Amino acid sequence: MAKYYVQSGNVRMVVDADEADKAALWVIHRTMQQVVPVYEEDELTPQEKSELGVLQGIMVLGNTLHISEIGFDRPDAAQFDTFELLVEWNQLMVALDRLASMLE
Repeated sequence: MAKYYVQSGNVRMVVDADEADKAALWVIHRTMQQVVPVYEEDELTPQEKSELGVLQGIMVLGNTLHISEIGFDRPDAAQFDTFELLVEWNQLMVALDRLASMLE
């Protein structure tokens, strides 16, 4: 696995992944966890999420994610469209939900 430096908006994460697009999806997933219920066992109330956001700092994505294997703030970083990644992430979450329903 490679190490990827992913940044967008106020989000800066170092992610181990097989490919840059997988690192980008992981950052989308981690960011979306703060606002939507992703796992039933991890569900927090809106109030708890708000309090956690204040304590940890709310992650806000920009229009693009910049990904590099070298470091942050690289002019040669690959760019991914945030909206396209959100659409792909949503499709993955729907597929996982359907699989879980089939296994029940």
